[in-house]
Amino acid sequence: MPTPGPVSDYVGRPVERAPEAPRVTWPKTITGQILDANRSPLEGASVVIGGVEHLTNAEGRFTIEGHPPDASMLVKRPGFARMKLSPTRDAIELVMQPQLVKAAYLTYFGIGDKGIRGRVLDLAARTELNAVVIDVKGDRGWIVYRTEVPEALAVGAQGPATLKDFDGLMADLKSRGIYTIARIVTFKDNVLANGRPDLAIIDTRTGRPWIDNEKLAWVDPFREEVWRYNVAIAREAASKGFDEIQFDYVRFPTDGKLGAAKYSSPNNKTTRLPAIAGFLGKARRELGPLGVFVAADVFGYTAFNDNDTDIGQRIEELAPHLDYLCPMVYPSGYHVGIPGFRNPVQNPYEVVRESVRLIQHRASQHRVRVRPWLQDFKDYAFDRRIFGVTEVRAQIKGADDAGAVGWMLWNPRNDYTASALRQKEASGTK
Repeated sequence: MPTPGPVSDYVGRPVERAPEAPRVTWPKTITGQILDANRSPLEGASVVIGGVEHLTNAEGRFTIEGHPPDASMLVKRPGFARMKLSPTRDAIELVMQPQLVKAAYLTYFGIGDKGIRGRVLDLAARTELNAVVIDVKGDRGWIVYRTEVPEALAVGAQGPATLKDFDGLMADLKSRGIYTIARIVTFKDNVLANGRPDLAIIDTRTGRPWIDNEKLAWVDPFREEVWRYNVAIAREAASKGFDEIQFDYVRFPTDGKLGAAKYSSPNNKTTRLPAIAGFLGKARRELGPLGVFVAADVFGYTAFNDNDTDIGQRIEELAPHLDYLCPMVYPSGYHVGIPGFRNPVQNPYEVVRESVRLIQHRASQHRVRVRPWLQDFKDYAFDRRIFGVTEVRAQIKGADDAGAVGWMLWNPRNDYTASALRQKEASGTK
């Protein structure tokens, strides 16, 4: 058949045919293998492409069929730096590099204070710190940036210290190479409980939302609408560019008139575990394909207790749904010590080392890694000692020796012991 010549438009001028666009091709099937720096296969590495998450097998291999054209691929595994690439071959081999996250916490008000924020970022510039934990939804239920979650706006979760240019702040943190963790206080939520009493734990004496010793209300961990509310906020945080979502107070309450607390389901050791694990399972399924890591804060005593510590936290039930377990191993929090060490504030190294070691052992069948919270505040339970350089360094060594993948410092005033942190040159951190 002859090649057609020029065609004419309606006034008779010749119009050349537009050249055909080059055909876009991509492999219909991508196979690959994920290795660590020693070229050992990484089982359970997450490969995200086209909004779908795939996990590598025991040989570190994966197969993806029919992925979208021009889709980027994100590869992540707890304890390693995330990798992003555009697959141009049908067979890929990736070597992942280990990542130790060393963070300081910035409170809901602290992140918005230029002086406080600047002080912490200066520490990150000078020392081994390379990450920050930011209150996205803090202890009262307020959200730190301009949220667009309808349910949050309806209950008044837009807090008094909302940051106007949060996107600019995140861009600045990324430019500094700071790993960002969004802390979301989950079931302790004064705003949601009072805005939606039907979702709250109810005080049987008053018929109103039940409150703890801080006079703050809690929502009912059994209610799946509460689950959806927190996951919606977490999804929004992921869209803001956070590297990790960390759920705190992902548990049942421990203080206050617990006998007066009424839930939508019976509250006992049989029902609590499925509630907490169920929430985290839902969160992991929805957040994993977004490319973020998922973490949960747990009591330090979960390392030693075989039960749910009466709060719905047991390592074996939580580990399958998480990338990071973050035990709060503050020596001051161990009111009866640990086996072999009656006074924890006199033995901060041993407390942290044993807690991390036991949790890692109990979670060893899963890909989850342990990154503990460390105490950088004055003791409140024993002899009121200041936790200074010696105590902070002892905890860091305990975490390191037990094989933790980093650590996080907690101080409610955002005031950290700078002298306890290694300088960049000494630590080798860039």
